[in-house]
Amino acid sequence: MLIIYQSWNAQGWQPVGARSMSMANSTVAVSDVWSFHHNPGALANLKQTSAGLSYENRYLLKELQTQAFVVAIPLKVGVLSAGAQSYGYKVYRTTRIGFGYSMKLGEKLSAGVQLNYQGLRIENYGSKNSVTAEAGVLAKINEKISVGFSILNFGRAKLSEFQDDRFSTYMRLGIHYQLSNKVMLLAEAEKEIESPLRAKAGLEYELLDRFYMRIGAASNPMELTFGFGYWFKNNIKLDMGSAWQQHLGWSPHFGLTYDFKSKVHE
Repeated sequence: MLIIYQSWNAQGWQPVGARSMSMANSTVAVSDVWSFHHNPGALANLKQTSAGLSYENRYLLKELQTQAFVVAIPLKVGVLSAGAQSYGYKVYRTTRIGFGYSMKLGEKLSAGVQLNYQGLRIENYGSKNSVTAEAGVLAKINEKISVGFSILNFGRAKLSEFQDDRFSTYMRLGIHYQLSNKVMLLAEAEKEIESPLRAKAGLEYELLDRFYMRIGAASNPMELTFGFGYWFKNNIKLDMGSAWQQHLGWSPHFGLTYDFKSKVHE
């Protein structure tokens, strides 16, 4: 029953990106290509074209798989982005395809907007598709601290007339603290409009040159996460890890990211 409830609450959105999932998805204030799925405002800081693939197998069940793709292209002014994700299987499946644009509003403030085509299909019950919108901002407080905020489906797109059912609306507020050149700390509050507040936290530590260890935790429901990542010299980033939920078990995840024409790692 818990699995069915969680699947229904997804309604077209699941957190994606293996780096983010290894830190309990507390990444609304983090800038990388996967910000497309977490905070479009953070994409404005990208300096090179990047693309990525992500996969998660929730609770090791073939029916609860999430696949995602993202690409972001810096322009003379701003960053153009596109992405997609699919969750579920033939009986129950949600999809989301979107395009976004992000830009800097000043030296310490950036913002982004995104339009998504979301769909939900349930076998023998039909399907529903709608256009949703999201927006996000990222504020750089100083050299070490950034604050991010995003809202998904702020227009409250309708899913069905029955009980005024709508696609989920998520609001996320978080902080990124760069403790040192090797350590990043994250904290975030996530609120789905019809669900309890979820607190999340994560840590990333560069244990060896270009090798990163990550951990995270989240509440409601309680979930622990961990993972690692390696930045290869050919600009490929490999990320792997898993989440653990006491009653439902393990959720392994995997991701690949490629940065075009960029320096390897500073």
